[in-house]
Amino acid sequence: MSPSPEPVYPDYETETSQTSKLIKKFKETPFVPIGMAGFTAVVAYGLYKLKHRGDMKLSLHLIHMRVAAQGFAVGALTCGVLYSMFREYVVKPKE
Repeated sequence: MSPSPEPVYPDYETETSQTSKLIKKFKETPFVPIGMAGFTAVVAYGLYKLKHRGDMKLSLHLIHMRVAAQGFAVGALTCGVLYSMFREYVVKPKE
């Protein structure tokens, strides 16, 4: 059997790999990965401080960490929306 001259996936292009799509999406909306990273950092910090919470109840500690993580994610998304609105309506040249 000789190899066929046709590629196995003819529609697949190297420029549209998953990594390049992800990088392109991060460039379009930079605050989404910032929000994801901040959420992860708050959760990691909360897990670290779980051991040294003192007299605070576990449920109260978890509620505080959840609120902080959600607040960071929502704040980053809000900044992203404001940034994209600014870029589209203020900086965009008039046609």
